[in-house]
Amino acid sequence: MASTVVTPERYRRFTLWAIVALSAIVVTGAAVRLTGSGLGCSDWPRCEQGSLVPDQGGVHSAIEFGNRAFSIVPAVAVGLTLWGAVRRVPMRRDLVWWAAGLVAGVAAQIVVGAVVVESELVPSTVIVHFLLSMVLIWNAVVLHHRARTETAAVNVARVPYRIVNAGRVGVVLAAYVLVSGTIVTGTGPHSGDITAAERLPYFLPDVARLHSGGVIVLSVLVLAVSLWAWPRPAADPVRRSILWLLGAIVAQGAIGYTQYFTGVPAILVGVHVLGSIVVWIAVLWFHLSLFEQVEETPIASRRHTAVVAS
Repeated sequence: MASTVVTPERYRRFTLWAIVALSAIVVTGAAVRLTGSGLGCSDWPRCEQGSLVPDQGGVHSAIEFGNRAFSIVPAVAVGLTLWGAVRRVPMRRDLVWWAAGLVAGVAAQIVVGAVVVESELVPSTVIVHFLLSMVLIWNAVVLHHRARTETAAVNVARVPYRIVNAGRVGVVLAAYVLVSGTIVTGTGPHSGDITAAERLPYFLPDVARLHSGGVIVLSVLVLAVSLWAWPRPAADPVRRSILWLLGAIVAQGAIGYTQYFTGVPAILVGVHVLGSIVVWIAVLWFHLSLFEQVEETPIASRRHTAVVAS
């Protein structure tokens, strides 16, 4: 029995692996789309009718099947977070529930993936598939953050309430950037299949401006918070998260403008997809850095009220 006991340190490694695996499957999924292999397998869950694996030997079938095979990795990683939460000592119900959310999300992705194939890559289904992945990454990041403490803890704001609200607005803006980015991709040239997949009926420069506008507003918000945080030594975790977030936004913006003005090459779109994951995780980390986790006690609750009101 002792060998099945999961320590808090080991469990936190499980949650980190889940973040990495869930991010990696998004990148491999983007590779399927960008190589025009979205319909490389014509059936689900088998690749072809009557065959689990590709039977035609084409490169598109191999790429699509490879992505499906790789999906086992995040499924196992997510399963480990739930198993580990149950076996963790001390066991915490909050971690079990967050881990169960990951398992449910992966199950939902399987269903959505089937719909994507059956609909022949209708943009709305592909968008849902991507955004659900972003929700799963959010879930995994929060789980990883909560697993930092040995026992159940409460989030105590280390910044004034107006800064907490700014962090919440930042998450909303980042979500807008993700959604608008999927609209840009759904309008652009990379449909996932050069013969069958349809495109969204929008003017690409217009939706690109709406997307980049959200990035600009997010950047201004983060810079405004940095002006508050920099002279305050107690806000050191916030400053670190701001530096990472601003670096990610600048790099992502440079990639975005470069791909737009160079004809949207597939390789840069793939890098941009990876960048969107990095920015999303950085925004979530920024928001979480506005709080510190303390053991659940009446004193912690009173401290939370006092700090937020300051």
